[in-house]
Amino acid sequence: MAETIAAISTAPGEAGIGIVRISGLGSEAVMRKLMLKCPKDIEPRHAYHGSVVNDSANPLCEPIDEAVFLFMKAPASYTGEDMLEIQGHGSNVSLKKILSAVLDSGVENIRMADPGEFTKLAFLNGKMDLSQAEAVIDIIKAKSDLSLEIAEAQRAGRLSDTVREIRETLLDILAEMAVGIDYPDEDYDFDSSSANSELIGKLRWAHSDVDDLIDTADIGRIAREGVRVVIVGKPNAGKSSLMNAILGEGRVIVTDVPGTTRDTVEESASLGGVPIILVDTAGIRETGDKVEKIGVERTTQAIAAADMVLIVLDGSRELDEEDNKVVSYIEHMSHDHMVVVINKEDLGRSISEEAVKEKLPGVRVLRTSLIGQGATDAARKVSEAIGEIFELGKINAKEMNIITNERHLKMLKNASMNLDEAIGMLQNGEPMEVAELSAHYAYDSLGKIIGEDVGDEILNTVFSKFCLGK
Repeated sequence: MAETIAAISTAPGEAGIGIVRISGLGSEAVMRKLMLKCPKDIEPRHAYHGSVVNDSANPLCEPIDEAVFLFMKAPASYTGEDMLEIQGHGSNVSLKKILSAVLDSGVENIRMADPGEFTKLAFLNGKMDLSQAEAVIDIIKAKSDLSLEIAEAQRAGRLSDTVREIRETLLDILAEMAVGIDYPDEDYDFDSSSANSELIGKLRWAHSDVDDLIDTADIGRIAREGVRVVIVGKPNAGKSSLMNAILGEGRVIVTDVPGTTRDTVEESASLGGVPIILVDTAGIRETGDKVEKIGVERTTQAIAAADMVLIVLDGSRELDEEDNKVVSYIEHMSHDHMVVVINKEDLGRSISEEAVKEKLPGVRVLRTSLIGQGATDAARKVSEAIGEIFELGKINAKEMNIITNERHLKMLKNASMNLDEAIGMLQNGEPMEVAELSAHYAYDSLGKIIGEDVGDEILNTVFSKFCLGK
């Protein structure tokens, strides 16, 4: 029997407005039960203002809250079912009382919604495909302008459209293969080199489109998680001062006493709409201090997880054993993205760029002074370097599909591998049936991105990531 579900859809806390959402056949009955002086004829998508009570038929009921009731008739609603939104004041106490009244209303088969169940209903009722549903949670969790733009484009169906286009191409290819398999004596001579070449060309076209999507995954990860920038160097080189300059605030304690930073300190900033996670670290050096030693160990762990390493050197002194240890360690890690910041320009130059590049060939070198206006200049230089290295200015979420979802990436990689296998089989003259099977696996993998033939396990995993009420 059909159920009606209900939940608070707004985040906990104090706010001007809070919403209790109801979906299912009992939605209209809930409105009639809870709205004092509910109109006889409820017009869908029309806002009604009134008091919320436990039982509208009882004139002695004390109002719970003053609210706006908005009823939506299936299928013209978010879930595709009848829906009701009760928009009251954003008090946790008030909203919980309203929800309790909804669940105690006596409406048949009404219960609390599971996390993500409203969006799951929207998917099951054909209001959106699975990739669009997943974009909803990405919109909710967006931490930057870029991640929001990507999620909104996916919610609008850009990725879905591209996946469907590739699948249509594959479907045509599969149809041609099926003809060659089922009617080998007809005019379709798939043993000829020209026919095989034509099929291989079409498969390569689809393969290229899939790989183009895969190639955006690094950008997608940056948009979702941000660029992780770890600041390293010997104690008192200016690491914390540099981090404070980039953040524009005194987040990290700065003194002239070596070893002040004994643990990794993380803060987020935004650069070109992209989140940047800055990690200040303890200086890499030999130490007998037990706490500082733990900090040095965490520094090495942070370097291993970094997208980019900023090596800060005290430019007022010649490179010493501690500097060389830092540089050697970073060199050993073989990071793709490194920038050396030679600091303390105001105290003179004792380190040349040539000496640095001799140890780290091709590395970008910046000179800074973190005193006064120098801090602003240093922040600008470092920010520009990060932007250029990761090409942040070239990311245009409004014009390109960008893969941010690990599940999507896995399915795309499966499809790419299967298409590669199908192409290789045809090139090697293997039976059409075998190549057709690999091409079909690719077709199915792409279908799972948009929710074709996915099992309950995948659906439950996807929607369990949603908050309650969405």
